[in-house]
Amino acid sequence: MDVNDELGTLEHDGDLCVLRYRRVLRQGPETVWRALTDDAHLAGWFPTTIEGERSPGASLRFSFREGEAPPFDGEMLVVDPPRVLELRWGGDVLRFELEPEGSGSSLTLTVTFPEYAKAARDAAGWHVCLEQLGYVAGEDELPFVPSQRWRAVHPGYVSRLGPEH
Repeated sequence: MDVNDELGTLEHDGDLCVLRYRRVLRQGPETVWRALTDDAHLAGWFPTTIEGERSPGASLRFSFREGEAPPFDGEMLVVDPPRVLELRWGGDVLRFELEPEGSGSSLTLTVTFPEYAKAARDAAGWHVCLEQLGYVAGEDELPFVPSQRWRAVHPGYVSRLGPEH
C-alpha cells in the first residue's frame, strides 16, 4: 500500500477543521460496528477507553490507557447500528459512517475540530488508528508498531497540511 494513497483530507468549515478518511474494509458493517463499539475491540485501535452508555445524549469519559494525558469528557451524539456512530471526544467530534461495499464495508471517519495547528499530528494519529481498526475487525495481528507507523505517515501529513505551531 502506498501511504499517500490513504491520506485523509482536510477541509475548513468556518472556524472548524474537518479531517475526512474513507477506508474499504474486508469485513461487513456488523463486524466493523463491533470493532467501533465493543470495549475489547476498542483497546486494539482507539486511543482511549470509552466509559459511558452507547446511547445518544449519554455522558462519556475518556482515559488514555498508558496515562499519556489526563482523562477528559465527551458525549455520545448518534448511535445508529450498524451505520453511524458519532461522539464528542473532548473538543473534537468523531463521526464514523459504515456502508456495505461488496462483501465488506466502506468506513468514513470525519473528525471536526477547532485547532488547525494540530491537524497534521492528529491526522497521522487517526490514519494509524484506522489502519489498526482494519486489523482488529479482522482479528488479525498488527504488522506494524503503531508509534513507528505514526512516524512514517506523519511527514506526509505535514507536507500536505503544514507543520504544527
